[in-house]
This record gives sequence, C-alpha cells and structure tokens, in this order.
Amino acid sequence: MALFPEHLLSLAAAILNEARKKKLKLVSAESCTGGLIMACLTEVPGSSDVVDRGYISYSYDSKIKELGIDRALLERTGAVSDDVALQMATGALAASKADIAISATGIAGPGGATESKPVGLVYIGVANGKTGKSFAVKNLFGGDRSAVRLETVETALNFIKREIDAI
Repeated sequence: MALFPEHLLSLAAAILNEARKKKLKLVSAESCTGGLIMACLTEVPGSSDVVDRGYISYSYDSKIKELGIDRALLERTGAVSDDVALQMATGALAASKADIAISATGIAGPGGATESKPVGLVYIGVANGKTGKSFAVKNLFGGDRSAVRLETVETALNFIKREIDAI
C-alpha cells in the first residue's frame, strides 16, 4: 500500500532522478503540510542522496528559532502570508546544505479560517541557491483538509521540478 497517489510518486521519482543527475540537495520548511512534501519524496527508495532535511515549523516559535523568521513579520501578517512563505524557504536553505528549498504555509481547515484567509489558502515559497531565484506564490485549493494538503504537495513538487529544470 502506497501512502501517496501514484501520480505524486511518479513526480517525486522524476524529481529525485533529475536532482541526482545534477548533484542537487533538497530541503523543505512545512507548516500546513506537516512534512508531507518530504514524506512524498522519501517514499521513493534511494531518496537519501537527494533529500537533505525537512523542517516542520507549525508554531511561531519554531518558525523563528529553526528558520529565522522575523517575529515582527509574524505578528504583523500572521503565519499565512507570502512574506512568511518566502522567509521559510530562504531560512531553510540557509540552515541546510541544500540547493533548493520549498516551503508551505496555509489554512488546511476545517477551522482556522478568517474572511481574508479562507480554508484552502496556501502560500508556497521557493529558494534556489544555484540560480539565486526566490519567490512565493499564493494558491487557493478546494476540498477538505486532506485534499488541500495533497494539492499543496503536488504544487510544491511541480515547483521543485521547475527549479531543478532551470539549473
């Protein structure tokens, strides 16, 4: 029994193969996904030569301590923002030996939503140490908690693939 749908495992395997060819390492900083991005990658045998580490930073304190997120930013915007997603990715990259970092912070539901931050709102951050490119993207996914989290994993994996392809 696989933990993830076959299309995600195929995507993860393709990412690992391409990263391996280019001698790249990956890191994640995850909040709403709770480590599912790295779990999907490490579901593929042989991932240890590509995956450096993953941070699960659910609390403000962990975001500040492990990833160097600015406390004033968290207090101003909350954890679910493009700036926080970007700082999570750049912080994970700086704290690791990886070449590409991915982050995810959002509202998976069913609770925690506000009028301006609905269930399904997820920001994904990317930091590419090889190209110097970093960015965050706002996403609005539908469905229940599991659907939002799996859609976040798929979108994050696609971002990783694009960054590897750009090197």
